[in-house]
Amino acid sequence: MKDLLPKIKRIIATASPRALKTILWIVRLTAIVSFCVFLMQYTGLINWISAYVSPLFHHFGLRGDAAIAFVSGYFINIYTSIAVIETLDLTVREITILATMSTAAHAIIVEGAVLHKTGTPTWYTITIRTLAAIALGFVLNLLLPDRPAYAATEATEVPLFAIQGDFWPLFIAWAKGMVRLAVMMSLLIYLLNILQRILYEFGVMARLSRLLRPLLALFGLPEKCSFLWIVANVIGLSYGSAAMLDEVAQGNISRREINLLNTHIGISHSNLEDLLLYASIGGIWWVILLSRWVMTSCLVWGLRGYYRLRE
Repeated sequence: MKDLLPKIKRIIATASPRALKTILWIVRLTAIVSFCVFLMQYTGLINWISAYVSPLFHHFGLRGDAAIAFVSGYFINIYTSIAVIETLDLTVREITILATMSTAAHAIIVEGAVLHKTGTPTWYTITIRTLAAIALGFVLNLLLPDRPAYAATEATEVPLFAIQGDFWPLFIAWAKGMVRLAVMMSLLIYLLNILQRILYEFGVMARLSRLLRPLLALFGLPEKCSFLWIVANVIGLSYGSAAMLDEVAQGNISRREINLLNTHIGISHSNLEDLLLYASIGGIWWVILLSRWVMTSCLVWGLRGYYRLRE
């Protein structure tokens, strides 16, 4: 016990500066992106984008008005997507398809920046996640039973700018929400970064890696990705950013390995909270999870094949 406390103090002293640096970066980035999206919502630009992509959604077995749920989640986060879904009268089938697409591609700017910071280019993350969401929607529409016969529709005429209400009440509501989010993110990121160092110090990570080896091998991921895979699946990319950046900075994972991991977790992460949320509004959780696992496995093994051919 006497040796334990000094060791933990040393870990905290070592991990704190890097964790605080990451907190400042991720909170600043989130605030900037969130404010830009707030302006898009306030001016009606989100509605305009949704209206012009809605004709594509019949290919996914979805009505045109489902587009706003996907687009809002794409730019903001899962919570906004769910909020919109709850205003629509969607079937279990439609919610499952829409949830799968949204979990594959959401918060695209912030999470793309996090993965870029670890070494994967933003253009690659945005491209692979967007195409994966489209492919998943198309395939699930073909595979799931009771496929509806939605006809192709034309884009709805929606003005490019249409003010959505009084600016200051909306801005104050956004600012309060942003402050709450910043506090929660800061606490989670800091505590997780300390926990990461403690797990390494006491050899827990080695045991976790051995335990997850068969599952990661199935996904085409190296064993040393275990901790980051757990972090991404339990709390997501934004909250897990400090742990991810620290892992890369420590040299525990190579550039090629991080690209393989980011291909997987970009499309399939936060599989605890997100699945519970979508299941609570009617989504079939195992379809949402397994379909993305199949997609990410194909992509990761394809990327491994590309690396091998290049060598």
